Amino acid sequence: MDTKRKVGSEAATAVVTEGAAQAVLRRGPAQELTSEEEKVMRLRLGAALPRTSTLEWTEAELPADQQLELQAMQIEAWMKWRDHLAAQRTVKAAPARTLPAPQPSRAKEKIVRALRKKA
Repeated sequence: MDTKRKVGSEAATAVVTEGAAQAVLRRGPAQELTSEEEKVMRLRLGAALPRTSTLEWTEAELPADQQLELQAMQIEAWMKWRDHLAAQRTVKAAPARTLPAPQPSRAKEKIVRALRKKA
């Protein structure tokens, strides 16, 4: 385990490593921390939210005009994502492009001649 305990003369303290803290935060919300403290720890340690967690929805807390803007942004992002997926499908379905024929190059010809003379 990554947790180490140091026992002093008066009280025992626990030293928690970064890996152990990330693992605890990945498992779920930390009961001993406030939501703000937990956010700070996640940002500091780079710990992601648990896969089973849901994203907070704060639309109800916004004024009506900002709710409309937020919904418009969501629709626009969804449309861009849909177009992106469609473009990926067409790229996969398109035949492979052939490379253009190499063009003669004077510098390349000089190099090839010099190499042939050495051999």
